[in-house]
Amino acid sequence: MNIQELKTLGALKKAAWKSRSIKEELRENLKANIKSGTNSFTGIHGYENSVIPELERAILSKHNINLLGLRGQAKTRLARLMTGLLDEYIPYITGSEIHDDPYAPLSRTAIDLIVAHGDDTPISWLHRDDRFYEKLATPDVTVADIIGDIDPIKAANLKLSYADDRVIHYGMIPRANRCIFVINELPDLQARIQVALFNILQEGDIQIRGFKLRLNLDMQFVFTANPEDYTNRGSIVTPLKDRIGSQILTHYPETIAIAKTITQQEAKSDTRTTETLYVPELARESEYVDEKSGVSARLSITAYENLLSTAERRALMNGDDTTSLRLSDFSGVIPAITGKIELVYEGEQEGAAFVANELIGEAIKTVFPDYFPEIKKLVKPDEETPYDKLVEWFFNNDGLELLDELNDSDYKALLDQVTPLNDLIEKYQPEYPMEDRYFLKEFILWSLVEYDKLSKRRFNEGYQFNDLYSDFVKGM
Repeated sequence: MNIQELKTLGALKKAAWKSRSIKEELRENLKANIKSGTNSFTGIHGYENSVIPELERAILSKHNINLLGLRGQAKTRLARLMTGLLDEYIPYITGSEIHDDPYAPLSRTAIDLIVAHGDDTPISWLHRDDRFYEKLATPDVTVADIIGDIDPIKAANLKLSYADDRVIHYGMIPRANRCIFVINELPDLQARIQVALFNILQEGDIQIRGFKLRLNLDMQFVFTANPEDYTNRGSIVTPLKDRIGSQILTHYPETIAIAKTITQQEAKSDTRTTETLYVPELARESEYVDEKSGVSARLSITAYENLLSTAERRALMNGDDTTSLRLSDFSGVIPAITGKIELVYEGEQEGAAFVANELIGEAIKTVFPDYFPEIKKLVKPDEETPYDKLVEWFFNNDGLELLDELNDSDYKALLDQVTPLNDLIEKYQPEYPMEDRYFLKEFILWSLVEYDKLSKRRFNEGYQFNDLYSDFVKGM
C-alpha cells in the first residue's frame, strides 16, 4: 500500500509516518544523494566545482539562500531543481489553505478540524512538484500580496471581529507553507516590503494591519538577484541580507565547450538536427556591449534556434528533404541577438544590428586560429603566406556570390570553383570530416574578410566575396 493512499489522521499515525521540516527533508535527501553519487542538479553545466558545491553546503546547513548573478545564469533553474530533493509526497489537513502538517497544525481551520474529528480528520497528499512557489519582485508588490490582509467579507459572513485570525486572507508566503518559495529579482522589491520579511525569516511572526499572528511557517526561501540591480533600481536592505544564510555567486560558462553543451541542451530544436538538418562541429566581450549587464545564455540558445530555422526554411523553399548549416545562415541569428544585449554609448550610436554583425565577425576571428595558420597583421612585401593563392584567385576572377536560398548542389558547386580552398583544407585539416568541408570552406572566406584579406558585401539575396583591390577600384 502506498502511503499516499492513507486518508485519515488515524491511519497516518498507525503507519508511523514521521513529520520533518522542509529544510530537514532537503538536507537528508541531499545527504542520501551525495552518498550514492547521484547528481541532484542534472542539466546544470559548468557549476560542478563552483556553484553546486556551495549550494549543497547551504542546503546541508539549512540556510535560506540568495543566488546572486547576472541574467541567464540558471538561478531560477537551480531553485526549481531543489524540488527533486523533497519527499515525493507529504500529508496535510484536507481543506487547509496553508498545507497544515497533521501533527503540528498552524491555522485555526486545521486545529478546529482536528478537535472536531480527531483521528477521523481527513488528510490529503501534496506532491513535491506542487511545492514550488515563485514570485517576481516588482515595485507594485504589496504586503497584502505576499503576507496577507484582513478580509472584511469573510468577517461579515462569519460574524467575526477583525481581531479573529479566521478573517485573514493569507498571502503567497503563508500559502507556500512547507514549500520552496522563490522571490526573483529581490532588489526590485520595495524596502518596506523587504522589511515585512524580517520576522518570517527569523521568528515566524506576521503582522497584518497591526494584527499580530504567530505562524511558525516551515519554508525554504530562495532569492535571486542581479548585482546590476544594486545600482540601477534598488538594493537588498542590510537586515534582510543578514537573515539570509548563504549568498552564492553564479557565473557564465567558463569555456566554449560548456557554453555549446548548454546551448544544444536548451535549444528547442525538436527532431530537426536528426531528421532535416546537419550541424557541422565547429561573445561575451565587445567594446559595444555593456559587460556589467552581461550576455544571457538565452542569447546563445535563441540564436541557435534561429540558426536551425534559417536552414530549415531554405530546405523547405527548395523542396529539399535534408540540408546542412552554412555560415551564411548566421544572418538569421541577428534578431535573436539585438534584443538581448545592453549597448554602451558607442554601440547605441552604431545600432544593435551592426553590433550583432560585429559579434559574429569577432567570434569567427577568434575561432579561426584553432583550425588554420594565424594571419599576421603585417608581413614583408616578398613574404609568402598560406593564403596568397586564395587571394589571387579572387583577384583574377569576378568574385563569388553565395545566395541565401541556394540549394545544396548549387551551393557546393560554387564553392568547388574556388580551388585554393581545397588545397588549404587538405594541407591543414586533412582529417576533417567530408560532410563538414563545405562549411569549412565558407568559414575560411569569412575569416579572411575579418582579417582584411578579402571583402564581403551583403546584398538583398545573399553575400558577395571579392578581393580588396577590386572593391577599391569599383569604389573609384
